[in-house]
Amino acid sequence: MATKRSTTRTTKAGRKASARKSSDSSSVTRKWSAEVLKKSNALDLKSGVFTLKNPHSIALSLKRSAESSQRRKAGPYQSAMSMLNFEINRAGKNLSAERREVLNKAKVELRKVFHRLNPQ
Repeated sequence: MATKRSTTRTTKAGRKASARKSSDSSSVTRKWSAEVLKKSNALDLKSGVFTLKNPHSIALSLKRSAESSQRRKAGPYQSAMSMLNFEINRAGKNLSAERREVLNKAKVELRKVFHRLNPQ
């Protein structure tokens, strides 16, 4: 007679840890970026900044947020560029070509408004 396999496992510390079901892990992976924005020292961004159509407006909004934020660890330029890259990477394949172009142009504009014309 076959024995029933347990869904719990023992960790190195000797504690029991329940195995994750695939449905649980998929709901966790969908929300990882929201957790990053909530819990990390990310910038306090204006709502809808990444939906703006003008790359210069996006860059100026990111600059204002980066310079006024108390939640950043790095300098304003690096924090603003990181948030812009985070948004592009988070969207991944779901980002339309038009939207990706606007956000990539916003990177160029961000370099201009911070007077960083040569990428470092």
